[in-house]
Amino acid sequence: MSSVSWVPVPDGSDFPLGNLPYGVFSIGDGPRRVGVAIGDHVIDLAPVLGDEVFDSAALNPFMARGREAWAATRRRLTDLLSDEAERPSVEPYLVPRDVAGMHLPFEVADYVDFYASEHHARNVGRILRPEGDPLTPNWKYLPVGYHGRAGTVVVSGTPIVRPSGQRKAPAEEAPTYGPSLRLDIEAEVGFVVGVPSQLGTRVPISAFRDHVFGVVLLNDWSARDLQAWEYVPLGPFLGKSFATSISPWVVTLDALEGARIASSPQDPAPLAYLEEEEPRGLDLAIEVEWNGTVVSRPPFAEMYWSPGQQLAHMTVNGASLRTGDLYASGTVSGSEEGQQGSFLELSWNGTEPVILDDGSSRYFLEDGDVVTLRATAPGNRGARIGFGEVTGRIEAGS
Repeated sequence: MSSVSWVPVPDGSDFPLGNLPYGVFSIGDGPRRVGVAIGDHVIDLAPVLGDEVFDSAALNPFMARGREAWAATRRRLTDLLSDEAERPSVEPYLVPRDVAGMHLPFEVADYVDFYASEHHARNVGRILRPEGDPLTPNWKYLPVGYHGRAGTVVVSGTPIVRPSGQRKAPAEEAPTYGPSLRLDIEAEVGFVVGVPSQLGTRVPISAFRDHVFGVVLLNDWSARDLQAWEYVPLGPFLGKSFATSISPWVVTLDALEGARIASSPQDPAPLAYLEEEEPRGLDLAIEVEWNGTVVSRPPFAEMYWSPGQQLAHMTVNGASLRTGDLYASGTVSGSEEGQQGSFLELSWNGTEPVILDDGSSRYFLEDGDVVTLRATAPGNRGARIGFGEVTGRIEAGS
């Protein structure tokens, strides 16, 4: 197969022929359609492939078809876009991306968020428990996670309304109610389930690629003051459930084949159901921009728990998967300064200002602030591929 498309692809584009991520778009007030991005265009898949599964407002029906169908469709699209002879049949269905309105690409069934970066976990532990061990006793034995709120997963560009709830500072005798004063982000990577599993049956790591369709970039907005007061003893609730933003494009695992890497050994060795034989990491480079200033570049390659291990742990008790399940990696933070994936870490819990390019300083998010996440990865055709952007603007709450 050729690595060059007859569709013009600008240098540095997130969407070369080796990517072909899926999304859901519309033109004006028209119906929602499943499309694939290439260069500055979106391909309207239903008329090009003659398959009504793409004449849909969500990717779920296609994702449920499974790995063989995903691979066959990718091969067919690659052939159509690399063969000049196919141009007359495809070109009428190319839509400029700047006129395509993007929507949530799939109907979210369940949402689970993990805590898989050792660097992030240690930073948070040092902030919250400065006199004790930064890692909890279970952290290196299992991927810690919590079940989130699927109904508040939103597509990039959706305004983020500042949440309100109970807050209690350490010096206060009783909690008060009001808008969050410590609104934060978490730069994460999300994994989208296509093929479901049966209740009571666990999914082994070896079946990861049979169930997971693709990957999105994800921002798990977090109200740290609400979270700090509520999370004992049952964990995150209102401080996390108000909004989670994802990219409009789902990058398939096949497109990320060139990004697979072997991570460093885990110590202690994981229990048998969490052992992996194949390369378990992904070499994704993430960028966090705050009001136009890049403030962090977290490396996903340094994550401790892999997406395959997270899937295996999430189902080891027999919990079933559903088409459209989304599970997130947890905050991605690296070992070096400038690689923190949250503002809690960047500002060290509000004690060290983050200076932006316009000279202003921030500790946590203010109304009107805009945060954009981007990510790239090595493609399997030599060029880097991207995920598009995840952007959110903070609006005042009521």
